[in-house]
Amino acid sequence: MLTITLTCAFIFYQTLVTTAKLLNLRALRREVPVEFQAWYDPARFSRSKAYLAANTMFSLVAGWAGLGCLLAFWFLGGFQRLDVLVRGFGRGPIVSGLLYFALLFAAHEVLSLPFAVYHTFALEERFGFNRTSAPTFILDRLKEWMLTAFLGLPLGWVMLWCFTRFGALAWVYAWLAVAAGSLTMLYFAPKFILPLFYKMTPLAAGEARDSLTALCAREQFPLRDLYVIDGSRRSARANAFFTGFGRNKCIALFDTLIDKHTVPELSAVLAHEIGHAKKGHIWKSLLASQASLCGFFVLASWIVPQPALLAAFGVTRFSYYAGFVLFALALRPLGIVFSVLSCYVSRRYEFAADQFAARAVGDPEPLISALKKLSKDNLANLMPHPLLVNLQFTHPPVLHRIAALRGRFGVTEPAEQAPLTGT
Repeated sequence: MLTITLTCAFIFYQTLVTTAKLLNLRALRREVPVEFQAWYDPARFSRSKAYLAANTMFSLVAGWAGLGCLLAFWFLGGFQRLDVLVRGFGRGPIVSGLLYFALLFAAHEVLSLPFAVYHTFALEERFGFNRTSAPTFILDRLKEWMLTAFLGLPLGWVMLWCFTRFGALAWVYAWLAVAAGSLTMLYFAPKFILPLFYKMTPLAAGEARDSLTALCAREQFPLRDLYVIDGSRRSARANAFFTGFGRNKCIALFDTLIDKHTVPELSAVLAHEIGHAKKGHIWKSLLASQASLCGFFVLASWIVPQPALLAAFGVTRFSYYAGFVLFALALRPLGIVFSVLSCYVSRRYEFAADQFAARAVGDPEPLISALKKLSKDNLANLMPHPLLVNLQFTHPPVLHRIAALRGRFGVTEPAEQAPLTGT
């Protein structure tokens, strides 16, 4: 019974996502929204729609292929066969568990690699976004795998050790250990992890640095440094992000962002990132993630030992390592509820950070201009369907953000705004 329930849940989840994405395609308009008519000519607007269609088809093929591989592995007894294989080495429950995790991860990477190659070197290349060379792509993958092994194997060892040693209180120790590891990684990310993938240099002296530094001082925002990262080596897309915490926090600006935006626009983008920190979004998100991690271990301590879970996936002998993998899989369809909630909260945070940025620079127009440039340069879908927004969007659609900025500051033009349904 549980096998049928879980199978239906997986198929329902993928069907729901598929429906949302197809509705998103059907919702495309023929005309450029009034707000963007000075930014999108008809050719570029058609190109943005073609990009959305190509990305949508790619994601649907990848999603259904992934589900098909999971169900095939499941019903052909893959979880059981893998368990027999790792037990055959006679290395004990913890080493066997780490091997179980590693082999499943390796299989996932082998299956997903062709899709990653196609997305980077075919789809993104076709629309002018890709700047990643084959050697860079390969080196990035090798670094990701080594980083996963370096960080994941010790955390997996600690988790399995706690559950094999501490019984009913194992979830407490496992949660504390994994939480400590994730916080440590977050703290040291700007210094040790990001430089593995990007060349990071302090923003050079000049008008931009003077303006951004003055903004930080005016907002009493202590910052270790403003970094420029060489995002142009991999993509034509522009971005900025906040990373680290405590005394080790920094804001990274892509070189593509600096090249394409004016100093007032850069100040507005930086103010937006500062707004997330000043309004407590960083800590709130961090606490929420740790609370969900705690909930995962609490539920796991109760559900993993249940014989029905392993039996539903065809595994005949109990082990914590197989139980954790299967429990995480079983939670995936239920994750839609948490995804909708977390996306909703994230969109609220983005609205609040936008308002902070507009107040910090004294005018909403620089941020509005930056949002328009980013949308144009990234061929963004200007009016996504509300169902897809609710399911997957961590940022509000750009027209909603502009409407909120103009409404908050009493600006009455231009005329057309998208309805705020679904945000």
